[in-house]
Amino acid sequence: MSDRMAKLPIDSVLPDLLQAMSANRNAVLIAAPGAGKTTRVPLALLEAPWLEGNKIIMLEPRRLAARSSAKYMAGAFSETVGETVGYRVRMDTKAGPRTRIEVVTEGVLTRMLQADPALEGIGLVIFDEFHERSLQADLGLALCLQTQALLREDLKLLVMSATFEAQPVASLLGGAHVVMSEGRSYPVETVYRPRAASVRLEDAAALTIEEALRSNEGDLLVFLPGMGEIRAVESKLRGKLQDSSVHIFPLHGSLTSESQDQALMPLPAGQRKIVLATSIAETSLTVEGVTVVIDCGLMRVSRFSPRTGMSRLETVTVSKASADQRRGRAGRLMPGTCYRLWSKEEEQGMTARSTPEILEADLTSLLLELAAWGVNDVAELDWLDAPPAPALQQAKDLLIQLGALDKSGKTITAHGKRMAEFGKHPRIAHMLLRAMPLGLGSLGCELAVLLGERDFIRFEGSASNSDIRIRVEALRSRGTYATDEGVRRRLSEEVKRLQRELGVQDAQGQQNMQECGLLLAFAYLDRIARRRDNGKYLLSGGRGAAFVGGEPLSHEQWLVIADVDDAGTDSRIRLAASVSFDQLAEHLQDEMNVETNIYWDSDSKSVRGRTRKKLGALLLDETPLSKPPSERVLQVLLEGIRTEGLELLPWTKAARQLQERAVFVRHYDASWPDLSDDALIESLEEWLSGYIEGMKSKSDLQRLNLKDMLESILSWEQRRELEDSAPTHWTVPSGSRIPIDYSDLAAPALAVRLQELFGLPESPRIACGRVPLTLYLLSPAQRPVQVTRDLANFWSHTYFEVRKDLKGRYPKHYWPDNPLEAQATRRAKPPAQK
Repeated sequence: MSDRMAKLPIDSVLPDLLQAMSANRNAVLIAAPGAGKTTRVPLALLEAPWLEGNKIIMLEPRRLAARSSAKYMAGAFSETVGETVGYRVRMDTKAGPRTRIEVVTEGVLTRMLQADPALEGIGLVIFDEFHERSLQADLGLALCLQTQALLREDLKLLVMSATFEAQPVASLLGGAHVVMSEGRSYPVETVYRPRAASVRLEDAAALTIEEALRSNEGDLLVFLPGMGEIRAVESKLRGKLQDSSVHIFPLHGSLTSESQDQALMPLPAGQRKIVLATSIAETSLTVEGVTVVIDCGLMRVSRFSPRTGMSRLETVTVSKASADQRRGRAGRLMPGTCYRLWSKEEEQGMTARSTPEILEADLTSLLLELAAWGVNDVAELDWLDAPPAPALQQAKDLLIQLGALDKSGKTITAHGKRMAEFGKHPRIAHMLLRAMPLGLGSLGCELAVLLGERDFIRFEGSASNSDIRIRVEALRSRGTYATDEGVRRRLSEEVKRLQRELGVQDAQGQQNMQECGLLLAFAYLDRIARRRDNGKYLLSGGRGAAFVGGEPLSHEQWLVIADVDDAGTDSRIRLAASVSFDQLAEHLQDEMNVETNIYWDSDSKSVRGRTRKKLGALLLDETPLSKPPSERVLQVLLEGIRTEGLELLPWTKAARQLQERAVFVRHYDASWPDLSDDALIESLEEWLSGYIEGMKSKSDLQRLNLKDMLESILSWEQRRELEDSAPTHWTVPSGSRIPIDYSDLAAPALAVRLQELFGLPESPRIACGRVPLTLYLLSPAQRPVQVTRDLANFWSHTYFEVRKDLKGRYPKHYWPDNPLEAQATRRAKPPAQK
């Protein structure tokens, strides 16, 4: 090993760490930024006797840090990367048979565990920068702990962090020993430059950069939220800076490794650089020559919403821990200055630490990895923070939809196992597996790479185009939009590498971009969208979506949306492709549902039936159902009667009177059937079903004889008793048969002309004499002149006053002095009086 390595603060605690790792399976190392843990610890542990010549695997959260640390450690051996020290990152591997230290990232550790759960040949797994709490780090640690518990008692685990509460992770590791290194940093002056709400971020950053260049020596590291802000600040600076000795370098994850390395390396004497970086430069990297940090205090994170099943990029305020990490970049090599574009008061409101990714990320990949690992319940593993149930359920639903899990959601399918082998998001893996048999593997690889990266096309002003096909064109060097050529070349190399890995040789995808929408439909079954009348779109998953501003795709009838935020009622469409209905019908038959909908139509008062073909929430086709099942028609007709009420049935006066008579008798005898409206509605199936089979509408129901149907509910004895206790009519002294009105349960009534009751001493009674009829005594013109339930009292007291009035109004009619002895008559006068 080279003896030219400068002494670092971590060196003083390496003996303690070596002792802890020798005596225990697990340990935690807390080392301040700049202490040298990332590059010193793996080298110090490489020759430990307990390692027995096995490999060390170190997990880094970022590709840039993985490559950079591997290159630095390789230099300690005076070697190039790929010999004793190597790395494996997505689409890039430099490791060989002699490699003893491998720096890995982006799910590589998970792939290694899936391929060999025992991790044969590996003696130590190091989790670096664990305070970032990446999803892959949490998953990798959980799987390693189970491997250690079940398969490899000799496997050792080391968790390293710069700013972290050690006790929770030490407890997770079984009470692991904690080693602390205070680190070394030079004093950093903090200057607050709060940005007014009316000032754009890029303007404030550019002004502060100019101030820092005038007031300080050395290089500048500027933290910005994303690529858009980096480009904007770079553009402003290039228009203002006239000093040819000052160079500007962007630094973000989408750059080529050569461009990233260029930003990290020192410049010749007399030259200065400004590095415009995302949070990629926050940890594990030393940007040579930096003495000034300018921190905008913002970062861009992906937030997943279980409610919508969508992720969205949000610009959020950094945590205090992240701000301190950034500030520390200025004091790595010498005293420095940190400009913060916020106030001390605003700083008080910052959260202490960032939220772990596992608590707000899309967990579909994690759940598929666990299913491939053989875990049905996440509680089987030990987690620092357990994955939240809503996001897990959303992930399970998607994996079932993609065919990766069986319908129960508990068992991985053969298709799911193949998807897990890809090491990509399950949506992308499913798309590639569907694309290759169609001869579209090449196009699938292009889409897979594009969907895994930030947009590399630059739009001028307010112009934008959400069509993914122009990205494919740009990737093939045939596009008309401005792109970052370095990024384009890197993505093209990734496409070729993926094609080689999958053995894709088809050429059809190189020409036919009309299939982009179809391939996206395989990946985003829940985001197939149909245009609505208002120009917005309905997604198959049930959400609404819309374009912001005029877009070439905005008039397409069918879309597949690859990128959409979940804000508001109608999410903003960011990336999509058109697809034809014929393509969907041909290739997504298994995902379409045919529904037979038999329902009650309240407008036509009839049972209707329709067949609907649907894709999720999207209605694709609807046709009338010619022969709906008779049992279902009967059920819906009964439901319609319940909804509309019994008035839908053909009530005659006789039917209604029969019902009322039966209800009247039940009032005095609870053993009788209940024929009230509520009871009849409740028991429709029992008394009505047999009569309405084959009927579908109100007009059909009019053929029913409701009186006979109700009567059939009563026994023969009850029908006879009904005639005795609640007769339909009452014969009055004049000989007329007057119908009895039973609508008032408490007071059955008889409406009869007063003259027809002469000679009747008392009120008629029903219900075996228990209930007197309420008499509505009518004038010759059929108008009520008196209401009474006590006819005898009426004759004795009231009749003479009523007689006086009636005699004046109807002088030609018979109004005797003694009604009890008079002859009843239906005419003006009895025959004897004419």
